[in-house]
Amino acid sequence: MIRQALRSGLLAAVAVVAVLPAAGAAPASAATAPRQAPAAVATTQTVRTPHHTLPVHGVVATSRARLNIRSGPGTGYRVVGHVRANRSLTLACKAYGSGVYGNHIWYRLRHHRHAYVAAHYIRTARSVPWC
Repeated sequence: MIRQALRSGLLAAVAVVAVLPAAGAAPASAATAPRQAPAAVATTQTVRTPHHTLPVHGVVATSRARLNIRSGPGTGYRVVGHVRANRSLTLACKAYGSGVYGNHIWYRLRHHRHAYVAAHYIRTARSVPWC
């Protein structure tokens, strides 16, 4: 364990020395040449996009029937709840699953980890991102 600490400390010290120029050891042409970044320093930054996106709302478009909420994206998953017609739902993302009248897209509900509804019965105003 002490060897690992010494090794990692030694590697960190070597990395710092390699990146920073030595004190008082400036080249003779330093006054005339423009300063360049050392080759070991990365000049690009990665930009992370936020995981959370704006919520997408959908309306249940069934004819007086209740829509099944299932535990996964398919009709083979168990029913965990129901939603009445014309109710508004907040959708998190869409996933590929078993087909309902030729539509294989299922929407996952935003505030439930294992709650999916068939996209065939949901009307949205804008597109839903993929899971």
